[in-house]
Amino acid sequence: MAIDPELTAYYRRLAERYAGAPVPADAAARRTRFAEIAAASQLPDPEGIAVRDLQIPLAGRTLDARLFQPQSEARPRLIVYFHGGGWVIGSLQTHHTVAALLAADTGCAVVSVDYRLAPEHPFPAPCEDAMEAVAWLAGQREALGLAPAFLALAGDSAGGHLAAQAAQQLNGGNAVRVDAQLLIYPVAAPVLATESYRAFADGPGLTRDEMAWFWTQFIGAGALAEGAAHADPRVHLMAAAPVRPPATVIVVAAHDVLRDDGLSYADFLVRHDAAVITIEASGMVHGFARLQPEAQRAREWMRRAADAFRDLLDDA
Repeated sequence: MAIDPELTAYYRRLAERYAGAPVPADAAARRTRFAEIAAASQLPDPEGIAVRDLQIPLAGRTLDARLFQPQSEARPRLIVYFHGGGWVIGSLQTHHTVAALLAADTGCAVVSVDYRLAPEHPFPAPCEDAMEAVAWLAGQREALGLAPAFLALAGDSAGGHLAAQAAQQLNGGNAVRVDAQLLIYPVAAPVLATESYRAFADGPGLTRDEMAWFWTQFIGAGALAEGAAHADPRVHLMAAAPVRPPATVIVVAAHDVLRDDGLSYADFLVRHDAAVITIEASGMVHGFARLQPEAQRAREWMRRAADAFRDLLDDA
């Protein structure tokens, strides 16, 4: 199926808006451009969702976070969310609407975490932030008025990668158990030679060259060159067998260089006995979760993902 016409129109408007403008050359410029673009696709918070900012104190640093809490639930279950942006760009604000709608659609409280970004803080800093933030929030469930016996992670793109690697690390220990995860077009491996990378190398939404640049900022050119041979499961999610993998919903966009990352990771989890629901969103491109205000079908696909996630929780 062709790319959704509302998304095609959106990218046409974006091209016209930045026609003649220089392509951002470094991380700071890319963050500024992305913040401008994201600000145009934000909605007022859904009714019944209370929003407040938090701080997460960790060793040697404090991370900002934002809690989206449904007021209809006495003690809602917790989803810890990590925004996308190639480990380099993005913030609480760029993905504010994504997190707010996720809370409204699932009935869960969502805490969006503002982890440190590469290249100023390359691997393993974002991974450490994700794992340690989840562990801290798990210990605060009672204090935050949340269900104390349930924990889920979620994220889009690089945020999906951070959520998945945090779940693998935590479930490999004994202190914190991740029960479920919702991964939206996640990055899974530093391998840029899949069929979807070839088919959608020029985007829209994300190009192969952009993804190579993001990986380089995150792990360095030498580590990227290792590709499928990379042995660290915090980088290559399929480098080691997971321990107690959580029940998982994986959503991929049909027109996305990362489509095969998500599909491969879904197959990997199934082979290791995880309950997995895979959704391939036809007509969608990378980043469509952030574009729910721009395209009706993007909003419908994210509602469908939330419904599948709720069903998964009910069956758990």
